[in-house]
Amino acid sequence: MEKLDNVIEINHPLLQHKISILRDKNTGTNEFRAIVEEIAMLMGYEALSDLQLEDMEVETPIEKCMTPVIAGKKFAIVPILRAGLGMVSGLLALVPAAKVGHIGLYRDEKTHEPHEYYCKLPEYIDERLIVVTDPMLATGGSAVAAVNFIKEHGGKNIKFMSIIAAPEGVRRLHEAHPDVQLYVGHIDRELNDDAYICPGLGDAGDRIFGTK
Repeated sequence: MEKLDNVIEINHPLLQHKISILRDKNTGTNEFRAIVEEIAMLMGYEALSDLQLEDMEVETPIEKCMTPVIAGKKFAIVPILRAGLGMVSGLLALVPAAKVGHIGLYRDEKTHEPHEYYCKLPEYIDERLIVVTDPMLATGGSAVAAVNFIKEHGGKNIKFMSIIAAPEGVRRLHEAHPDVQLYVGHIDRELNDDAYICPGLGDAGDRIFGTK
């Protein structure tokens, strides 16, 4: 698809290798879940490159010095339930002090449009860098709705992280929220008639949690 501002497709060989394992229908639940966490960590390394820092005093074995650490109330992870939960641990491994919110959405089976059933965000959301996680960006409806909710609660500095995306979803999120940076592991070919990403990797929530 055409190159869009604020859309970052991460082409690191390790990431692409791990995505290929996720695509394999024979990859079991435990391995699938672990690899989603690993991918989230690899993607987080890229997405969090602009976290704010502040200096603190540390005493090394040699002397005292001022050295940078991540600034206080500056980072929140907001997974879209339920599949987005699978990416949280990978990001928390990078920033253990991060706050975690949750947005619950379900997709209408006929219209494929999202409906909210839960939204709980950390305090001071307007002061934080917010990373919204969802392994699959298909139609883009849930992504747009989630960002809408966050902005309605005062969130401003928002990034979105997906492992697999369809061109239709990328365009929809970009058109609705051009200020939101999208980090994606791979942009696939298209959506099918049932709004599943092709070739995709199936239902990420079912494969993460072992349900059908």
